[in-house]
Amino acid sequence: VQLQAFGGGLVQAGGSLRLSCAASGRTFTSYAMAWFRQAPGKEREFVAAIVWRGGTTHSPDSMAGRFSISRDYSKNTVYLQMSSVKPEDTAVYYCAAGGLGGITQSRLYYRWGQGTLVTVSS
Repeated sequence: VQLQAFGGGLVQAGGSLRLSCAASGRTFTSYAMAWFRQAPGKEREFVAAIVWRGGTTHSPDSMAGRFSISRDYSKNTVYLQMSSVKPEDTAVYYCAAGGLGGITQSRLYYRWGQGTLVTVSS
C-alpha cells in the first residue's frame, strides 16, 4: 500500500484548506487512517484519525472544532478539512495507515505518506 498526500499550500490565517490522502496498491485493509503534523523543531503531533470501516473519528479537543477528518470508502481516500487556520498550524502534514491498538500513537502506524506542507500566514 502506498499513500500519497496532497493539497497543502499557503493559506491566510482564518482561511480553510482541505488535504487529501489516497491509498493505492494492494487491497486496503488498514484499521484506521490518520493525519499527523510536524512543525519545525517540534515533535510529530496527532491531528485526527478515522476508523476505516466504521467511520468513527478521533481528534484532540484542541483541534476538534477546526479540523475534521472524513473518508471516501470507494476511493480509498481520507480527507482533512482545516478551517479557521492559525499560524501555529504551519507544519508538514502526514497521512498514515495503521493505528491498531492506539489510534493516536504514531508508532502504531505502519505506512506513511510523503507529507504535504501547510503554511499559514498571519
